Amino acid sequence: MAKVLFFNFLLKQRDFKLKHIIWPAIRKVTSTAMSSVTVSDNDLITKSQNLAPQLSDGKHKGQAGRIGVFGGSIEFTGAPYFSSIAALKVGADLSYVFTIKDAAFVIKSYSPELMVLPFLDDPDAIKKINPWIDRLHVALLGPGLGRLEATQKVFEEIIDLCRIKNIPLLIDADGLFFIAQNPDIIKDYPRPVILTPNKMEFRRIVGESVNGLLPKVDQAKQFLERVGPNVTIFCKDAVDEIVTLGKSIQISGGGSGRRCGGQGDMLGGTMSTFLVWALEKNWQPAVACYAASKLTRDCNSKGFAKYGRSMVVTDMIHELPGVFRDNFELKE
Repeated sequence: MAKVLFFNFLLKQRDFKLKHIIWPAIRKVTSTAMSSVTVSDNDLITKSQNLAPQLSDGKHKGQAGRIGVFGGSIEFTGAPYFSSIAALKVGADLSYVFTIKDAAFVIKSYSPELMVLPFLDDPDAIKKINPWIDRLHVALLGPGLGRLEATQKVFEEIIDLCRIKNIPLLIDADGLFFIAQNPDIIKDYPRPVILTPNKMEFRRIVGESVNGLLPKVDQAKQFLERVGPNVTIFCKDAVDEIVTLGKSIQISGGGSGRRCGGQGDMLGGTMSTFLVWALEKNWQPAVACYAASKLTRDCNSKGFAKYGRSMVVTDMIHELPGVFRDNFELKE
């Protein structure tokens, strides 16, 4: 009898904590800006603070980064815009959008700063894209791309072309869907490749049968062994995680409970520019991953402090200059 009473007492204690302590704390986290960003690798912090190249009269347009964004469809014209404009906002010199004909004029109307090329659904898509590939420092594939069978064929042909031209890749959104269908398209790729899945996309890439309770570095082991050592996975979640073969780095804090549509596209654009700069210094892609995560989390936090639930990704993009200046601008 005494054991039963004691057990009932423990249940009541548990219910009290859930109702009055734990759940209120969770609700508070999801309705206010979160704490400062922390990372499990201090070397990334130091390098990210020295990532941005100095501005100089001796440099010419294009040296700070030429980014190519391959994406957009009839349904999704915003995604490639968010990526390409974010790449410019953090300091890339030139941003190209390769998209379908019906999306091109819409995207052009968003911003005169972007060079929009309506080649993706052209019968001679690769022939028309080929002369432009040599100009790029990084190719970002996937934002708003769509999942049509014809699109997958062009997607794989673009990767083959980038392989020949030695162009580093960043693959997001619908591009990840195609990678899950055919991982060998990036097998032994000669330059760095960053995949930026969310939680569900990560499981699709590494395999639905993988034990989801294992650490991500263990879940991704078989996939990374298959595709080769140049692939980095940046898994977007409440705690972001940079996963390479045998190593994992976690990034937490910042942000808010408000997850804006297009936030991942913005992150991909900033990461593309950061990847250009990191590779120029012979640093690992993880530096670009951390810098983009830190930037995005802080933009979300600052935007949420102003707009709360009304915040959209364009509000986050408006925060980019100030957050970048505070965290990554070289002090002269």
